[in-house]
Amino acid sequence: MAQGCVYLVGAGPGDPDLLTVKALRLIQGAEVVVFDRLVSDEILDLIPTGTTRIYAGKALNRHAMPQDEINALLLNLARAGRRVVRLKGGDPFTFGRGSEEAEHLARHHVRFEVVPGITAAAGCSAYAGIPLTHRGLATGVRYVTGHLRDNNELDHDWARLVDGDTTLVCYMGLVTLPEIVRGLLNAGLDPATPAAVVQNGTTPRQRHVLATVATLADRVAEAGLKSPATIIIGKVVALADTLNWFVPGEADEQEIRRLG
Repeated sequence: MAQGCVYLVGAGPGDPDLLTVKALRLIQGAEVVVFDRLVSDEILDLIPTGTTRIYAGKALNRHAMPQDEINALLLNLARAGRRVVRLKGGDPFTFGRGSEEAEHLARHHVRFEVVPGITAAAGCSAYAGIPLTHRGLATGVRYVTGHLRDNNELDHDWARLVDGDTTLVCYMGLVTLPEIVRGLLNAGLDPATPAAVVQNGTTPRQRHVLATVATLADRVAEAGLKSPATIIIGKVVALADTLNWFVPGEADEQEIRRLG
């Protein structure tokens, strides 16, 4: 039996229209789709009837399938000759652990391909009207994780993260938001620095809060924002009110009216 292939596919931040052409083609041609918690229902609806679906989602302290079991599953499916799409929210190589899965497959001489996806940072910021770079405001972007393995305390070098010319994007940091804010302020970040949290970015369920670093944690708590959420800190956030073009649900309603 010929060995199969595992396609590590980025599903993007949630809006199915943000899938790449290659991602959609592979999803619709897969025999098995192994998907994460952050893959939106709208994207899962694109999987053809009859395709085997396997949920391998992970949330804080709740793993439907540990990572070593996911690695073994992908390996066994490929060795059985199946066409496997490993569907991951955002981009598989940006805090998606896709490189760990690819490394495991490579170690066992199993063919794989990586299909990049729009990152949560790029998608959520754009749909909240926040450019990650802007002349005179930000000359670079830095991505950091908001939690560490085994829920250990964050050990970032906070002083190196404080840069007025760089936009900071924090993944998976809602639970540790007070710790993130405290670390940045103690390292000297201006408390008036604009900051935002975007929940369920690019989807009809998108919500976001705009604040300063000093007030962000309280504002997010008052609004009751939940995961998945992306934290964006930097002077570019001040452009959100001007560039905020996306009204959740409005695009879907316009599309329905057009088709009708």
